[in-house]
Amino acid sequence: MARFPFSNEIRTLRFLAGEMTQGDLGDMVGVTRQTIAAIEQGKYSPSLEVAFRIARVFDKPLEAVFQWDDAGA
Repeated sequence: MARFPFSNEIRTLRFLAGEMTQGDLGDMVGVTRQTIAAIEQGKYSPSLEVAFRIARVFDKPLEAVFQWDDAGA
């Protein structure tokens, strides 16, 4: 399965936010727990809207949550 050319800090941010569950984060941004799990694992690319919503939950800029790996581009 191809991986997307970005990484993220969602798992770390959830841990630092009181060990927030994937389900809790999904509820906050309007997606399922499975979607959050797939995004964390790099198996699914979130929409721009969902990416911004995730960043907003953690009060972080988008670039602090998602990092683009342009080495393969």
